Amino acid sequence: MSSGVVVGLMSGTSLDGISAAVARFKDVSRSRIDVELLGFTSRAYSPTERARLAAALGGGTPSEYCRLNFDLGGWLADAAIEVMGEAGIARAGIAAIATHGQTIWHEPGHSTWQMGEAAVIAERTGINVISDFRVRDVAAGGQGAPLVPIADAMLFASDSAWRGLQNLGGIGNITVVPPGGVLEGVRAFDTGPGVVIIDGVTHALRPDLAYDVDGKLAAAGRPRLDLVKELLSAPYFEAPPPKSTGRELFNSDYVTKLISRARSDGATDEDIIATAVHLTAESVADAYRRFIAEPVEEVLVSGGGAKNPTLFAAIQKAAAPIRIRHFEDVYFDGEAKEAVAFALLGYLYVTNRAGNVPTATGARGQRILGKLTPR
Repeated sequence: MSSGVVVGLMSGTSLDGISAAVARFKDVSRSRIDVELLGFTSRAYSPTERARLAAALGGGTPSEYCRLNFDLGGWLADAAIEVMGEAGIARAGIAAIATHGQTIWHEPGHSTWQMGEAAVIAERTGINVISDFRVRDVAAGGQGAPLVPIADAMLFASDSAWRGLQNLGGIGNITVVPPGGVLEGVRAFDTGPGVVIIDGVTHALRPDLAYDVDGKLAAAGRPRLDLVKELLSAPYFEAPPPKSTGRELFNSDYVTKLISRARSDGATDEDIIATAVHLTAESVADAYRRFIAEPVEEVLVSGGGAKNPTLFAAIQKAAAPIRIRHFEDVYFDGEAKEAVAFALLGYLYVTNRAGNVPTATGARGQRILGKLTPR
């Protein structure tokens, strides 16, 4: 059986920073892998870095994109070096660095673009780098997302029951995993916004805040339920899986329109943030009711949104009778989960195995994902 240590790097749609994990993988069988988290760290983006990334999502010049690609490669390398030091693992003991980079544009079924120059990471660390994981799935007719389901099945499946694994990053996504993690039964799709609208509304209303700390503002507000119902009638929420989305839909224009509509109903700042929280919670629960026929009794929630107690409680209420729990109650810190998932994709590349789940992405079949940049 194969084993190896891989560094995983993830920068998500929330633009809060880079998650970096060092994970040791060991094959249990062809379909099940044990994972040990050896180290985890987060490198927060500075206000300037975050502003550059946010601007790139809305457009830029060739020069700006080129410079950001190389600079982001350096930031990713910094995160990799930091987490390897924390884990106490020598570079010679690392099989590869697996980097997701930052999605700049994602057009499901057509094209996808992740930035963060792998050559810079390889040069700075002296370690082989695997990157650009989404493009092969798109080339094979898939959505290119979600890619985390392979980890949900291989690493986090229950032995005896169907399980859901919900991520609440910038975008929310759910993976439905059968007992034992049998890939043929795995399904996954993006439920809609995770924290991207909550954070966007909060920052627009309170420019000194990047997000609603501990969900306190939302907890003090009253959501506009009619507006939430109206927003949930949008085509994305009604479309059946497989499906994926991102900031192309849930962007600054969406935030502006939500604020304007809520203001016309006399909403306070707290009411508007509460409405954004309710939108996310109801979109998650609505997706479960519409699209999950499997007997899922428990969902483990991870990602930045899981740290927001107001959002977490709203999802618990909206999704009942399904039991909603924190991922870390069963495994490790949920903030590390996506970085570990991309570390697994790097491990699968190194061991010459497919990394996508066609029932989740809609691809024509399983494919080895990623591109190698040698050290």
